[in-house]
Amino acid sequence: MTEGKIVEWLKQPGDRVERGESVLVVESDKADMDVESFEAGFLGAVLLPAGGIAPVGETIGLVVQTQAEVLELQAKGPTSAPPPTSAPPATPAPIATSAPVAAVATPVPIGSNRVVASPRARKLAQQLGVKLEGLLGSGPHGRLVAADVEKAAGKSPAQAAIPVAAIQVAAPVVLAQPGEIKAFSTLQQAVNRNMLASLNTPSFRVGYTIGTTKLDTFYKQVKPKGVTMTALLAKAVALTLVRHPLINAAYSDAGISFPNAINVAVAVAMEGGGLLTPVLAQADRTDLYSLSRNWADLVARARTKQLKPEEYNSGTFTLSNLGMFGVDRFDAILPPGTGAILAVGASKPVVVANPDGSIAVKSQMQVNLTADHRVIYGADAAAFLKDLALLIENEPENLALF
Repeated sequence: MTEGKIVEWLKQPGDRVERGESVLVVESDKADMDVESFEAGFLGAVLLPAGGIAPVGETIGLVVQTQAEVLELQAKGPTSAPPPTSAPPATPAPIATSAPVAAVATPVPIGSNRVVASPRARKLAQQLGVKLEGLLGSGPHGRLVAADVEKAAGKSPAQAAIPVAAIQVAAPVVLAQPGEIKAFSTLQQAVNRNMLASLNTPSFRVGYTIGTTKLDTFYKQVKPKGVTMTALLAKAVALTLVRHPLINAAYSDAGISFPNAINVAVAVAMEGGGLLTPVLAQADRTDLYSLSRNWADLVARARTKQLKPEEYNSGTFTLSNLGMFGVDRFDAILPPGTGAILAVGASKPVVVANPDGSIAVKSQMQVNLTADHRVIYGADAAAFLKDLALLIENEPENLALF
């Protein structure tokens, strides 16, 4: 994290602030984080309003000890506040620094004996007249999410999410007006930086056609039990990586880095642009049904920006599936810090020739592996894809056994 965007100030100048109490919400590259005060006092001044972006180490607000100091700051104006100090970035790094009368506010993991709610939940609570104090949160670490507010208001999610005036024929989504230049979001900026970094990686691509007749049949059997196709593919990839650890490795200045786990990251498109790669940790050791439940939870929290950093930056191999959109084949860009990414196309019936010369209709999908050539060579990639195809084509039911 090098900079953050102010999503919402939870306190206003003059409000009482307790030690450890949330003062504002900061949007980092891929998650929203509550910012807490290190000291008790009063919020004296807001130096950066909601919507503003500040680099790590810049002062964005002042916490003072007395109300008299609040009045003094208000009389002088925010421009009289001490200049920002230069603090080296840390991991995770605070988005604010201290001034002589300020307390340091720092993003922290959600979780303490206080009201912690997502920005959407707070906004919805105001609209519905629901008090957040005393509510039990169902989000990560007890964080209140929109569904908790809806439940407290006695409304179904559909009722609470759609204002009465908006219950009409849905209008087309307008991303921008003609001729308008729309600034990149923090997530899009992070993706852009990663894409530029990927240009420094000498990569190559290998394609393979995999028969999916048996996989499709097995999927129909386990789908009613909550198993997703994403979990099936992730499990198949993970079990194949066990036999091909080099495909799970990555380049480092000291040599080839072999991770101690197989963590399959899966690309997820985000509303408003950009993408995240939630990670199915230890996918080779997690049973198929737990893997599916974990994936549903990860996607839900990814779309509300509630993932922990280790849940989106610890992937050792990446899976990108556009087959759900009917895409036949595509090439994926290698994420920095990993050795390979697999692009998966749609499973479709095609006319094929059998070994005996007869003609048949079989389901097939195209997969393309993009690999870092400093670590992985063509023969390594081909061997991996061959074993992946053998597993999917001949033994997909084994995915439920490990």
